Amino acid sequence: MKQWYEELFENYAEKYESEPFTKGTAGEADFIEKEIGFDKNLKILDIGCGTGRHSIELAKRGYNVTGVDLSDAQIKKASENAKAAGVQASFAKADARSLQFKDEFGLVIMICEGAFSLMETDEMNFQILKNAHSALKDGGKFIFTALNGLFPLFHSVKDFINSHAESDLSKNNTFDLMSFRDHSECDFTDDDGKAMKLKCNERYYVPSEITWLLKSLGFKDINILGCETGNWANGTKLTTEHYEMLVTATKKP
Repeated sequence: MKQWYEELFENYAEKYESEPFTKGTAGEADFIEKEIGFDKNLKILDIGCGTGRHSIELAKRGYNVTGVDLSDAQIKKASENAKAAGVQASFAKADARSLQFKDEFGLVIMICEGAFSLMETDEMNFQILKNAHSALKDGGKFIFTALNGLFPLFHSVKDFINSHAESDLSKNNTFDLMSFRDHSECDFTDDDGKAMKLKCNERYYVPSEITWLLKSLGFKDINILGCETGNWANGTKLTTEHYEMLVTATKKP
């Protein structure tokens, strides 16, 4: 049986690119470049690359980027976008839970809940972090976003999601305090105009969890910031007002 995120991204590439949260790519790439000291010798892995927006933006700036995603449609669209942009970037279908990269990359990015937070068990989410660590060279940097578990304690997830969409996508939300998972019913229309009703299940994390998980894998220099689409100014303190957190960490030698 397919999971909700597999059903959604079977035919959602065009619609995905019209979502408001995809509009801040250039500013996010600015932050990424600064974090790696503009070192174009680094190979970059983009986990859950979607239609390739970060991969392509970084490739435009002269970086060697490989993007992986679970969705055939997203990978196809990413390849088309790279060709249209006239840049070289490699894209391949792959499951973030079973990546085979080993000590290959100087930077791993996982943006906008690319794989992480979407998985149906904590063990699967942890495996994705583990695979990111494995893919990095010693001293390599990991940059990713995660759903901020502090936000639902003070705000309605349903109201936030619906206020950032053209229509009410999220309904009947139930945030489980024991698992920090938001269960909801979401209405989507795919690229062919087909209406879908999906039961979604996303994991929110508090900063102390993220810190512990990364330390247990062998990361250091862990920094957790608040972030908004396209505005990743370094030093933004994470608060309960941030829907997402931005995490940077370095793989220990």
